[in-house]
Amino acid sequence: MLNQHREKFQQLSIKIGVVFSKTGLSPNQWTLLSVLPAIACFYLLTQNNFLAAAAFFAAAAFLDFVDGSVARVTGCVTKFGAYLDTITDRYIELLIILGIFFIPLQPFFLSIQAWLLLYLFGSTMTTYAKAAAKEKDLVKKELKGGTLERAERMILLFAGILAANYNSMFLGTAIVALAIGSNLTALQRILKAMETREEAAA
Repeated sequence: MLNQHREKFQQLSIKIGVVFSKTGLSPNQWTLLSVLPAIACFYLLTQNNFLAAAAFFAAAAFLDFVDGSVARVTGCVTKFGAYLDTITDRYIELLIILGIFFIPLQPFFLSIQAWLLLYLFGSTMTTYAKAAAKEKDLVKKELKGGTLERAERMILLFAGILAANYNSMFLGTAIVALAIGSNLTALQRILKAMETREEAAA
């Protein structure tokens, strides 16, 4: 069943890559274009227009999918493209976090600003724990896994923004879950790097 889903996903990726490669835009240009709807999402969040913000969020995610599809179809998969995609992902996530920063939400125990800072810290450390382990040669392959990887974070964040159109409490709850889950993921990756080091030393 899982293999069937993967095959369907790959087929969809190829079809999208073929269609969008006809525009003449390079994969890196599609990557950079994904920032534009994220900027619109940021502005709409500051205006408490959650439905439109969710739509632009989805547009940014779709363009982020397009760049990889176009790269694979055109044979333009490069290390710089992967690097640019990773950097752009961080900017998009940060833009959305900043937009929520101005929304008067009242989640549990702490202010929304405090929860957002915890979420930002956890998200940053999740990425850095992976990069640092590879840079310091603790692992041969990049660390992956954990409670909330980027895809799961984006899905939860999107769901929170969309649900906020009905009740802003849902977005506050999503941010709390993201703050806890992202920091837990960072810790899981740190522990995994330590275990890998110990196994190599044994």
